[in-house]
Amino acid sequence: MALRNALLRHLRVPVTVRGSKQSPIRFIRAFSSHDDHLSKQDVVDRVLDVVKSFPKVDPAKVTPDVHFQKDLGLDSLDTVEIVMAIEEEFKLEIPDKEADKIDSCSLAIEYVFNHPMSS
Repeated sequence: MALRNALLRHLRVPVTVRGSKQSPIRFIRAFSSHDDHLSKQDVVDRVLDVVKSFPKVDPAKVTPDVHFQKDLGLDSLDTVEIVMAIEEEFKLEIPDKEADKIDSCSLAIEYVFNHPMSS
């Protein structure tokens, strides 16, 4: 039974309704239940909100293209804290190698938008 349930979660299964006088109705079980991918604008707004709420940042300077160190004057530790806040906001884990590359809002937005599990 457990094997059957595991397989059904990952396979498309056609289903027909018996006893109906109309033609059989077909349903298809989808591959994934994660259909609520965020829009680009949602990601932009939420990333900018996270950066604006950081204590050392002047919210008036925050734009989608702002660089954390060059434009906002943050150091590398501040950048790590912002990336951690973004992970928390979107409920995802960014590997260290990828997190080290995120040094601007635009890179954070692209990473989150392209991540399949961001929510």
